[in-house]
Amino acid sequence: MLVLYMVSTVNGDNPGFGMTAMEAGALYALYVSLAYLTNLPGGWISDQFLGARKSVLIGGILIAIGNLTIASALSFVVFVIGLSFIAIGTGLLKPNVSTMVGSLYKPGDVKRDSAFQIFYMGINLGALLAPLVAGYFGETVNWRIGFAIVGSGMILGLIQYVLGAKHLGDAGLFKQSEDAKLVKKQRKSLRNALMWFAIAIIVLLALHFTGIFLITVVSLSNVVGVIFVIVPIAYFGALFSKNDFTTQEKNRVIAIIVLYLAATLFWSAFEQAGSTLTLFADRHTKNTLFGFEFPVTWWQSVNAWWIIVMTPVFAWLWVFLKKKDIHLSIPLKFAIGLLMVGVGFLVLVPPATNIVETGDKVGVVWLLSVYFIHTIGELFLSPVGLSAMTKLAPERIVGQMMGIWFLGAATGNYIGGRIGGLFETFPLDTIFLSVFGTSFVAALLMFALVPWMKRMIGDIE
Repeated sequence: MLVLYMVSTVNGDNPGFGMTAMEAGALYALYVSLAYLTNLPGGWISDQFLGARKSVLIGGILIAIGNLTIASALSFVVFVIGLSFIAIGTGLLKPNVSTMVGSLYKPGDVKRDSAFQIFYMGINLGALLAPLVAGYFGETVNWRIGFAIVGSGMILGLIQYVLGAKHLGDAGLFKQSEDAKLVKKQRKSLRNALMWFAIAIIVLLALHFTGIFLITVVSLSNVVGVIFVIVPIAYFGALFSKNDFTTQEKNRVIAIIVLYLAATLFWSAFEQAGSTLTLFADRHTKNTLFGFEFPVTWWQSVNAWWIIVMTPVFAWLWVFLKKKDIHLSIPLKFAIGLLMVGVGFLVLVPPATNIVETGDKVGVVWLLSVYFIHTIGELFLSPVGLSAMTKLAPERIVGQMMGIWFLGAATGNYIGGRIGGLFETFPLDTIFLSVFGTSFVAALLMFALVPWMKRMIGDIE
């Protein structure tokens, strides 16, 4: 709903903020990237102060407040405040709810993998149903009602979460350290983090009101983009300069850097579902199936549907390949994922060319095909990536490498949002062909690097 709400005309039947695609894309990029980036401090706060269970609760409350704030927003500033609540709440909820699932089982318990499958299916069931319900009322009645439904849904989820806590045992409960010096150090770290955050806000406001740097959606989004370039370069540079890695560890960290770059490019294409592809569905697609006209927001359920349908197929595929003694390496799976996400955009080039030439809308088969191809790419790359970080990272920096994985997702989401902002600037076929070309070249490079990458990662599968 978010992008459609932002670009809807102020005086229309279902009013929004009347933003251009460039402005909406910049804000969308800023929001979704921060929703991933806040996972880093969210995990740290959980580990040091709250515990996973309380972090999930507070995160859910902030997400509910954020959506209800958007639902009642009478100004753009209040709308942005609502988005900020959701981004911060996601940072507390997203990493810690997964931690809690894992902590329900003892190490080596065979039920753990099954539990995560149920958990993953639950996530996609929510991703399937939420756009169908909230999207329908938001698009056909009023956008604010849609966001109010999302906030209300989170409140119901929180009630269920609190009532069901008796089944969780001590999973996710915070255990205060008995080391007084460590507790004091942790509290000092929190104070310092809050102080630097406050200083950054004050500096930005001072620059804005003195006219040195005017804070707009686009300018702030540009600053975040620069940060996403600088941070990984500085981090990996510091990592190699300060750590005494063995040759094997150094090789695996180099492999992680390559996988990080590949994942960033993958998500930059894949996550255009909420920006470029949403605008394509809204403005250039006949959203009719078997004579039934459906809301544009329902397209956001398609990826989840394909995942639910295709996950059992992939589960069978991995077993079949294992029986045939066929092993697909981590870099090979990444290469296939990149290729699939690129092919998805290549599929859209012919209808986009027709749209540019004639202005006619296209049928739903095009987007259904794209989401199907993208889901195959996701199933090759996404589940593998998270596991690869834990397997390849030296034990003393596993947590940091998990943070790098989330940073890659954040950067990819940012790039995807900014590309969506070009929707009104460049011809559609040019945009789609460019995304395909970038993904295809990246896939070719990954295919070429597979032998070298296999040597770098050693016996890790």
